[in-house]
Amino acid sequence: MPYGNPRRRVSTSRSSEIRRLHLIGFVSRRLTLERPSPCLSNVRHMKRISIMFGALALTAGLATPALADSGHANGHTTKGHSNGHSTFGRATLTGFASLPAQSYVPGSLPSGAAAGAGPINGVPVPFPGQPIQGFSGVINNHDGTYNVLSDNGYGNKANSGDFLLRVHHIKPNTKTGKVSVLGGFYLSDPYRKVPFALTRSDRVLTGSDFDVESIVRAYDGTYWIGDEFGPWLLHFSPSGKLLQAPIALEGVKAPENPYLNGGQPNLNSSKGYEGMARGIDGRYLYPLLEGTVAGDTPGDLRMNQFDLRTGKYTGKRFVYRLEAPGNSIGDAIAIDKNRFLIIERDNEQGDAAKLKRLYLADTRDRNRDGVMDKTLVADLLDLANPKRLGGFDTTFRFPFQTIEDVTLLDDQTVAVLNDNNFPFSSGRTPGQADNDEFITVRLSQRLHADRRAFI
Repeated sequence: MPYGNPRRRVSTSRSSEIRRLHLIGFVSRRLTLERPSPCLSNVRHMKRISIMFGALALTAGLATPALADSGHANGHTTKGHSNGHSTFGRATLTGFASLPAQSYVPGSLPSGAAAGAGPINGVPVPFPGQPIQGFSGVINNHDGTYNVLSDNGYGNKANSGDFLLRVHHIKPNTKTGKVSVLGGFYLSDPYRKVPFALTRSDRVLTGSDFDVESIVRAYDGTYWIGDEFGPWLLHFSPSGKLLQAPIALEGVKAPENPYLNGGQPNLNSSKGYEGMARGIDGRYLYPLLEGTVAGDTPGDLRMNQFDLRTGKYTGKRFVYRLEAPGNSIGDAIAIDKNRFLIIERDNEQGDAAKLKRLYLADTRDRNRDGVMDKTLVADLLDLANPKRLGGFDTTFRFPFQTIEDVTLLDDQTVAVLNDNNFPFSSGRTPGQADNDEFITVRLSQRLHADRRAFI
């Protein structure tokens, strides 16, 4: 087993446990309050976070088993690959907000010149600005706002050269049902870390340079982004400047990789790092491929472990098995040192959509079948909606082709967002470009997540 069996720890007195809980809560609150600005670098804040995270990690290491090793603390587990069987009940929609499809960055450059003949789902082409679209990764800022990553633009390398890669700062309001866009920043390479030619001379990155699909914020305030053209890991400053050369995954290349040198790719297009989780201890990243590497069992996806201290892959990897080989993953986040929440979806939209799910995946592989154990925690096509939020019926469906964002709100509630593939997807209303939708979902029971999952 990659992590081995959980080690037994000596119990401590109740008073000692309470003191540790207070310290954990204090450090967690300080981390939230003193996080670096999503858009600006602040060295003092980063140092403070590093110091306080060290204290938190030490405290968690001394905690009692229920807190420090919380995997399956609730006792609900499936044996091996679940095929959809679950001990969780029906989840409930608790919040809804949306951003209109035709939303653009104020004062931005026109785009979509190569997107195709318009109108597309009622949207004239080209577009008057840079669309605020394609949310493919989300970071919870713990202040009611979120950073969301737009993908490469219009679906491929050839048609996305005028789409500028960007992280948006948004604030959903589930009371009004609206999403406010507060700002954001473009991704760029001013330090010339990318060794191959870029689309723009000013080195602002475009959808023809990278297909960015996943994002995490490290405890030092910098961002790590997963790409699908390499696939690569990309390391950015808090303001979106590339800090080092793209980091390749040895032995895996997509068709768009500029270093094929006449060789054959072994990963299909748009099947790279769709999901990426930040490990609970802050040391490791867990990027997850969306597609199967040639030679692997169809439907088996590699989750690799990357060490932020050494800047290298460790060689450890886990396998997430899809319910069907034609499915895809949408996002992944860590719940504790063993478990991840993973979005799995089919490739359909609207009434044709049959599988849009949130799974709890456990790396401990208790039945030794070589893949992560799966537990279904939410069916996004069958959410209870007793308050008829968003004007929808008492059963709410999230019927989008691509659902690519999940983040924890509390131990029983998650936020989920769609990638609206502007202007191509029309999962909500046929013939009409999808909005960016933000929903909150209450699970039927607690996750018993590690406290560090909420930092």
